[in-house]
Amino acid sequence: MFSFNHQKNPYPITKNATYAKNGMVATSQPLAAQAGLDILKKGGNAIDAAIATAACLTVVEPTSNGIGGDAFAIVWVKDKLFGMNGSGRSPQSISIEAIKELGHEEIPKYGWIPVTVPGAPGLWADLSKKFGKLPLTDVLKPAITYAVEGFPISPTLGRYWNIAFNKFRTFNKSAEFQAWFDTFAPKGRAPRVGEIWSSLDHAETLSEIAETNAASFYHGNLAEKMVAFSKQSGGFLRAEDLASHQTESVEPLSVNYHGYDVWELPPNSQGIIALQALNILNGFDFSERDNVDTLHKQIEALKLAFADGFRYLTDENFMNIDSRDLISESYGDLRRKQITETAAVPEAGEPVMSGTVYLATADFEGNMVSFIQSNYMGFGAGLVVPGTGIALQNRGHNFSMDSNHVNALKGGKRTLHTIIPGFLTKNGQPIGPFGVMGGFMMPQGHVQLLMNAIDFDLNPQAALDAPRFQWLRDKIVEVEPRFAHHLAVELADRGHDVRIAMEPNSFGRGQMIWRDSKTGVMCGGTESRTDGSIASW
Repeated sequence: MFSFNHQKNPYPITKNATYAKNGMVATSQPLAAQAGLDILKKGGNAIDAAIATAACLTVVEPTSNGIGGDAFAIVWVKDKLFGMNGSGRSPQSISIEAIKELGHEEIPKYGWIPVTVPGAPGLWADLSKKFGKLPLTDVLKPAITYAVEGFPISPTLGRYWNIAFNKFRTFNKSAEFQAWFDTFAPKGRAPRVGEIWSSLDHAETLSEIAETNAASFYHGNLAEKMVAFSKQSGGFLRAEDLASHQTESVEPLSVNYHGYDVWELPPNSQGIIALQALNILNGFDFSERDNVDTLHKQIEALKLAFADGFRYLTDENFMNIDSRDLISESYGDLRRKQITETAAVPEAGEPVMSGTVYLATADFEGNMVSFIQSNYMGFGAGLVVPGTGIALQNRGHNFSMDSNHVNALKGGKRTLHTIIPGFLTKNGQPIGPFGVMGGFMMPQGHVQLLMNAIDFDLNPQAALDAPRFQWLRDKIVEVEPRFAHHLAVELADRGHDVRIAMEPNSFGRGQMIWRDSKTGVMCGGTESRTDGSIASW
């Protein structure tokens, strides 16, 4: 049964929780949510709907993801949970020494150096083959239609598109960036809110992915175009890098938090940071959300988890510890004892912001999907493969240039990845998918969202609407403008350096579906801080 108060939303912004019986799609863009629902109504399942929504988001929200990005998924189907890692590796030929020879002491954010193999199209195809009901050509049709016919730019999308355009035009002067401007600023500017934007190149690429089940992307025509562009403009990406890519099936990891099993994917995902923080917090009882002691413990637990995450996490094949040790009860007890009444300074890197989309789907058969997809930092590397609409990600920026660091840059390696899908079960039964996008805000968003729902009895929409904080580094904590002033003052009294942030996107954007195990009724929440939408029936 639902464990939260259906009517309780002390933090309303613009939305109420959504209820439905037959199917639900929650994501950050209304057109993409509707595309997923259309697939459900045509006989597809939650997996088909997730793929359709993800592909559509590459068209209708290119400021946060693209065909050239990565993706992860947690899927509940046939009474079992499955994990899928769709992140790509660095090119085989890249190395710290090669980057230094090019004159860089740090990995750039833009251009070819941070580009890694895109994994999203491969994940779409593998999910479709393993769990889907409809052919990929049907599932990708809504995205293709929007790419051909165009769609009107929504408010949040228009704002961030314009920000990206103004940023790119100040430093992207070389020829390798021209295709980005041709694709995303064909009129010499970012498209305006309400203006129609389309991309025939994007449509043709999606059609080719659908018709070949993504084989063209890794072994055929599209792969050849990516490699030709890389060779022409000084990139490291080669045919063997694309040909060797495979989606990895992984076992999700979990901790029990106050009676609920919280599931995340193992490294190279940073999901274990959320699990570790919850494992630490599991030893406390929380009766009040808007309480300085609750907030202080949340912040301190997250600091400890991030300190370990930045020290130990990377591609699991390169880790020197068992990641499960970080979420053991004994280690949780040890770290919990290190939380005092005042703010501490952990050893951790500085979180950066990201461009990501998250979606959650559910169908009447009981299937559910938690899916996340990203190019990183908005439009990614600022590179579009000419004639394809493929905007390449810049995930390699997260690698370390310190050869002794566990996440050191090496050829053929997956970097520590910020994007994380989440899933919730109780007593072996599915509750549903959840996620909060936004770089290193993601584990923090997961912890705050779940505690709002589990500890403080908020329905999914209320849990998402509640004011958020974000730990940045050292003792610095940012809070939203509507965060209670007296709580900010009390946190400062405990030694936190509290700052009010005016950028709403810096606190993540999330979705959540919570299913009643007895009736099958779904309750969904979507992000009010962006163009979030739920399509249901």
